[in-house]
Amino acid sequence: MNQGKTVFSQVIDFLPKRKFRQCVDRYGGNHRIRSFTCYDQFLCMAFAQLSYRESLRDIECCLRAMREKLYHIGIRGKVFRSTLADANETRDWRIYNDFAQVLIHEARRLYIDHDFGLELKETVYALDVSTIDLCLSGFPWARFRKTKAAIKLYTLLDLRGDIPTFIWITDGKVHGVNVLYATGFYSRKDYPEKLRRIKYFDAEKGRSFVFRKSLLVHRRRSSV
Repeated sequence: MNQGKTVFSQVIDFLPKRKFRQCVDRYGGNHRIRSFTCYDQFLCMAFAQLSYRESLRDIECCLRAMREKLYHIGIRGKVFRSTLADANETRDWRIYNDFAQVLIHEARRLYIDHDFGLELKETVYALDVSTIDLCLSGFPWARFRKTKAAIKLYTLLDLRGDIPTFIWITDGKVHGVNVLYATGFYSRKDYPEKLRRIKYFDAEKGRSFVFRKSLLVHRRRSSV
């Protein structure tokens, strides 16, 4: 039976809204904002991603076409292309970065026992590199070739659930091997010495921590 909730609204209900508010408050995202809050912005961009909208105009037209349902979706502010553009340009990106980390942590916990076809207990990663073409006149800082602009999107995926754990955006000229240094692939080459593995259990919080540090050898001086 139809309970009045859209599919999008039912999906959004799974998100930890309290965690999102904490991210917003951490960076003062709603300071002096009377309408179209950070949550409204997030819902618009999430809707755009899930429905394959291709531009701000496309997002505006699609959402305004179902204006009567916006309240049930959770969007309280009025959706205009200029308002969404200003929000995307001025709101602190760290709000959504922190919330993404919250969602990634939750997703990895849910998929920790997921079978991805290999009998391995360890985490297995796959590195994806995508080149995104841009208009040179609109993005002169991303010059790729003489008449072309582009950026590269590097995504490190946890194969248990295909969950992104690391994302790096560079201009199109950056070679793919550089991301391996950022992810620690060459750590053993750069630091070939042995490392000490320290495991600590916090009895108060019931959590285990594993630390890796350089192995320091102290030589005791003997007196004659």
